[in-house]
Formats: sequence, structure tokens, C-alpha cells
Amino acid sequence: MGFHKVGIAPAAPLSDESVRLQTWLDNGYHAAMAWMERDPEKRTYPKLIFPEARSVIALALNYFTPHEHDADPAKGKISRYAWGDDYHDVVREKLNLLLDWIKTEIPGADGKACVDTAPIMDKAWAAKAGIGWIGKSSNLITKEYGSWVFLGEILLNVELDYDTDLIADHCGSCTACLDACPTQAIVEPYVVDSQKCLSYATIELRDTEMPFEIASNMEGWLYGCDICQDVCPWNHFEKPTGEARFEPRSGETSIDLDEVLEFKPEQYAVRFRKSAIKRAKLSGLKRNAEALKTASRPAEKADQIEKKEHSEQSELFDHLNIEHERLGP
Repeated sequence: MGFHKVGIAPAAPLSDESVRLQTWLDNGYHAAMAWMERDPEKRTYPKLIFPEARSVIALALNYFTPHEHDADPAKGKISRYAWGDDYHDVVREKLNLLLDWIKTEIPGADGKACVDTAPIMDKAWAAKAGIGWIGKSSNLITKEYGSWVFLGEILLNVELDYDTDLIADHCGSCTACLDACPTQAIVEPYVVDSQKCLSYATIELRDTEMPFEIASNMEGWLYGCDICQDVCPWNHFEKPTGEARFEPRSGETSIDLDEVLEFKPEQYAVRFRKSAIKRAKLSGLKRNAEALKTASRPAEKADQIEKKEHSEQSELFDHLNIEHERLGP
């Protein structure tokens, strides 16, 4: 089917992961992704998604292609995972093919294929099934392919032989991902605050303007960000994938910013059909492109900083005035 790693775990509740997920939500680290708050128990108990589930088959698909980003500052960088066709479509197709094969091999077998659009903790199940470990960047890391893998699962109504040899955490004392993040989004090892994350801001955030803390630290990223993966020592063992659909479309790893700003809706729809980039929506891509162009113009960037400092001073003075009125003469 073309998957590169597979592991199997019992379809039991993820108790420790459930506690960590709730803590993450309570801290507001999911930012404006309100759907993460809905039915969190589903994310940690597969029987709530597929009641007959007895086994979770976790699979990893290598997506690394040996290309680099264009260094031209007039272009915006695209995260490696979005260079080719939408991975949801590719992974789902392979999962369904595998599930169909299982049904022919095991009478009465039935199941549900899940990509990350389903409310399921892909990384947690991959770790539980022995595919890899969750690193300090919160990415799933494998010894063979680093973190350049897409994940998917099949919830199956058959009890299988489970993988009990889990992969130990091999991050050790390394803090490369924490040190390299330009916005300090990895607030502590294994914990990411989405509000500070470039990937969240350039893909999921729907605000009309990019927050100053993000806009001033985008480092050329138009869609997504690979910094924490690029610096990870385990990603120096990358291997090119054999899946041609993950090759960069039209050879593009970066996109001209002026071209993005000139996109009409119909052009956008054609250009990014069956691409993960459509997740950001046209308005989001244009906002990102404008933020990158502003950051490249020193005078405008200085004006942004001055406005931010003025706003912070105003807030401070307002707070002091309120306190003065409260305390009286």
C-alpha cells in the first residue's frame, strides 16, 4: 500500500494522554481552534468513534522530497508537507485500500479509516503502537524517517497481535527545536502554544491582520513552518519518499508574494485544488503575503514597532489611571 511504518495497539482509552490534552486545552494553547474543545474524550477513546473497535492499526507515510526553499525574499516559503497533493487524500486512499484488503483476508472484519480530520490523536497512537516517539517539538519522530511522516489509523473490529516494544524518547538533552523557534511557541519541552506558532498563525488563524509578535518573526514563511523540524538532528536521516504525489507541484517550494496578492478567487481555486494550502483560504494567504512584504520594508516595520510600543504605553497609563481612581487621593 506504500506505507513506511506500521504498528498495532489495543483500542483502549489513552488515559495519560487524556490528562495532558485537557491540561493543554485548559491553558488555552489551542488558541482559536474551538473544535479541539468539542468532545475531547473522543480523541482518546477510539470506541467513541467506532464502537466495534478492538485494535488500532497506526501507519506512517514518509513524505520527504529532496528539494529546498527558494531564498528569494520576494517569495514566501511553503511548509514541506504542502508541496505536493493534499496528504489527506493520499493517506485516506491508501488506508481504504488497506482496509479493503484486510476485509478480504479476515472474514467479518470491518473498520474505520482515520486521517487527522477525524477526532483522534494520531501522534499518541503512533507512539503507543511503537512507530516512534513524540519529541520536544511535539512532532512524532521515527528513527528511520525523522518527523517527515504523515500519520493515519485504521480502527478494526478484530483483536490482532499488538506491538509491545515501544520506542523510547531519544531527544535526550537536545533543545534544538526550542532554541530555534523564532516565536518561542514551544513553551516547554513537548508543549506548543498555538497562539505563538507560525504554522497556526499562517494556516488556522482567521484574523484579518497578523499579530505583531508573529508578523515580526515570520522568517519568510507564507504557509506553515518547518523550523523545528529542519533543526532536529533526527531529520538528518531523511530518506526520499517513493510517493510521487508529494513532489512539489510545478517544482514550487515557495510562491511569489505579489502573485499571491493578485490572486482572484477563481485563480486561487484552480491553483490549489487538491492541495493542503487551501486550508489557509485566499484571505489568509493574502494576509500572510502582506505581512511578509511589510516585514521586508524597514520603514513600515519600524512604524509597526512604534505603534505597538505606543499601544502598550497607552494600556499601561490606562491601568495606572484606573488604579489611581480606585485608591483615591
